[in-house]
Amino acid sequence: MQTAPAQGQLVRTKERKALFWGLLFTLPATLGFLIFTAGPMIVSLFLSLTDYSVFKEATGWVGFEHYARLMSGQDELFVKSLQVTFYFVVLKVPATILVSLAIALLLNMNVKGRAMFRTIVYLPSIVPAVATAMIWMWLLNPDLGLINQLLSSLNLPTSSWLYAENTVIPSVVLTTMWGIGGTVVIFLAGLSGIPQQYYEAIDVDGGGWWHKLRHITIPLVSPTIFFNTVMAIIGAFQVFNEAYILTGGGPNNASLFYIFYLWRTAFRDTEMGYASALAWIMFAIISIFTLFVFRTAKSWVHYEGEGR
Repeated sequence: MQTAPAQGQLVRTKERKALFWGLLFTLPATLGFLIFTAGPMIVSLFLSLTDYSVFKEATGWVGFEHYARLMSGQDELFVKSLQVTFYFVVLKVPATILVSLAIALLLNMNVKGRAMFRTIVYLPSIVPAVATAMIWMWLLNPDLGLINQLLSSLNLPTSSWLYAENTVIPSVVLTTMWGIGGTVVIFLAGLSGIPQQYYEAIDVDGGGWWHKLRHITIPLVSPTIFFNTVMAIIGAFQVFNEAYILTGGGPNNASLFYIFYLWRTAFRDTEMGYASALAWIMFAIISIFTLFVFRTAKSWVHYEGEGR
């Protein structure tokens, strides 16, 4: 029979082996994070304190000069890009959540051909961004676009869509709604986890669809709403493809999204130090909004089984 010290030694040996193999199998992910995420972030933080430029021979230390310039409002394009991006976020996030949830509720019904409809809704989200942009550029063309032609045939007013300052952001939001299939799938996963007994209880009590939606569906799918809201906020603040492909930041910088301005500063103007400062400002903005959603989640997110 083994003594207590021998048993303790055996347990420690097993723990060390488990730790070794655990670290070994997580090593690729750990190295990937350190090399491709943490490393570049540290470098960009350092560069944001310099005047580094790709074609500049010498790099000087400027400290917080870039941040002071941004916070003082001296850069009008920085202020403009923030306004444009916030406007886009305010339109895009609620639209994404409401429309995705509504579609998911429809696709969750037990109807014939449900699998086909789910596939049709999801397919646009995997279409390449360039192909999608080209389709929407044709559809929203004010002269030859299909949408304006349909509106004209119905004697309805047409629009300049992407080519007018007051309609370009709503038009971009419209084009991005084409690819919400991934969000719909996540909502479907949340809806599938709701026990049917709850709905049956509402039927017994004589309640209708509104009572089911308000008292069962919304509370129990609130964790999914929370997740999709956080992801939608992060994605909306980082919108880039639409500005790069559809509008180029125009007309008159009306669609100069923040990330597009950052990219233009870094790779067109080659001001890498200033662009790094822009990146860290955006990191701070996204962190603040994400933290706000997390802090307010306790008041509206319901997890099944927790006490209230």
